[in-house]
Amino acid sequence: MAELLVIAILIGIVFSLGSGLFHLVKGESDSRRMVKALTWRIGLSVALFLLLLLMWATGVIQPHGMMPAG
Repeated sequence: MAELLVIAILIGIVFSLGSGLFHLVKGESDSRRMVKALTWRIGLSVALFLLLLLMWATGVIQPHGMMPAG
């Protein structure tokens, strides 16, 4: 369940980034849509970071080190 929530937020971040890029390339004089899309991306990124910290603090996820083979 937690993995699906993290994946959904990541998809939202990528979608928002793509939307901001589209409005940047489109080149309209109205940049409010681009700013709105990038604001959503920043908000989702902060929310994802806080969610990961909360899941780590409650024990839902466990960090692990990368052990070299050998």
